[in-house]
Amino acid sequence: MGTDNSEEFTLPRSRTANERLHAVVPGGAHTYAKGDDQYPEDLAPVISHGLGPHVWDIDGNRYIEYGSGMRSVSLGHAHPRVLEAVRRELDRGSNFVRPSILEVEAAEHFLATVPTAEMVKFGKNGSDVTTAAVRLARAATGRPRVAVCGDHPFFSVDDWFIGTTPMSAGIPAATTELTVAFPYGDLAATEELLTRYRDEIACLILEPAGHTEPPPGYLAGLRELADRHGCVLVFDEMITGFRWSEAGAQGLYGVVPDLSTFGKALGNGFAVSALAGRRDLMELGGLRHSGDRVFLLSTTHGAETHSLAAAMAVQTTYTEEGITARLHALGERLAAGVREAATCAGVGDHLVLRGRASNLVFATLDENGQASQRYRTLFLRRLLAGGVLAPSFVVSSALGDADIDRTVDVVARACAVYRKALDAADPTPWTGGRPVKPVFRRFA
Repeated sequence: MGTDNSEEFTLPRSRTANERLHAVVPGGAHTYAKGDDQYPEDLAPVISHGLGPHVWDIDGNRYIEYGSGMRSVSLGHAHPRVLEAVRRELDRGSNFVRPSILEVEAAEHFLATVPTAEMVKFGKNGSDVTTAAVRLARAATGRPRVAVCGDHPFFSVDDWFIGTTPMSAGIPAATTELTVAFPYGDLAATEELLTRYRDEIACLILEPAGHTEPPPGYLAGLRELADRHGCVLVFDEMITGFRWSEAGAQGLYGVVPDLSTFGKALGNGFAVSALAGRRDLMELGGLRHSGDRVFLLSTTHGAETHSLAAAMAVQTTYTEEGITARLHALGERLAAGVREAATCAGVGDHLVLRGRASNLVFATLDENGQASQRYRTLFLRRLLAGGVLAPSFVVSSALGDADIDRTVDVVARACAVYRKALDAADPTPWTGGRPVKPVFRRFA
């Protein structure tokens, strides 16, 4: 583990590797949220390997890891059931000129796990399938505009969404103007938007739940609004899929979208995503209809055999081992410990946990109660020094009680420093350099 004395905690090999990364990879990582700007200066570990709930950096430090693989590794690293399924396929070839039998088996398995959907098509990334959903909705309705939930941070790397963020360089304004936003939980505002752009909005796309539970009747109300205004209701279940239930948030809350998208936990780190939904809509991207053809999804690697095998193994593991319930139990234990540690240190109003127990994130507030990147930097620095790698507190099922208890101990020590900084009204002496930065910003 890293030492608790963050003034002595250094990562010389990781620092060198980060410089090498920036020399050959724009941004120094293949996912912006993994960039070293998201971590305290010179304390962005470069990973050697992972096993279960732990990862090791190239400097030899072991960490308890949270938010593994941008929430994708929910069973823990190198999970034996998933690896066994993958290994069975590796010697059998991964990609052919015609569909593998695994394509039908994986589709049938998915639809048995998510029975609210009638057809499914696989991709590799979340952006593949959310963009396919948008294209399909536009084709089905003949309408140009997309309405996204403005309270949810990310839907796609593609122009229809990224053009609405501060990182909109390179995207024509005409494209961005076709995307409008509605607030989560506010049916009246959403209906006003649908009325303002009457017969122009192809779909409403949102995460069915996020850092707060949907208000009573909200999702059913959206379903009714979409039906009344003739638009397609799309649930982005990248995060809620599996973490809320094996059948996603739609299975938990009992509201059926027209289309839904899955990824992340679906492959436990292997690259697989899914677009699922109503047969009459999905068939527009098929061959058994007489209308205009929709180029729905056609990816060279979308049906890679070992990733589909991983997806089936993940779904089986979730259902047979009660993984969703375990994620909730672990998250509840962690949340209780962190909140108690923060309260005891006098920072309970400043280190704030949000979200469902299986999907916890934290906010760091300054002495005025405002979100602060400088206090986040202080907090992350203390966690890293204590052997906890936690851009969030999103759990994996591989964590044990001892991991949770160790994390809470490290958080308690970090909170003691947080209190000192609040008393000084200045965290700078404890940040060790420039503050961490938000992913979406206009300038580097």
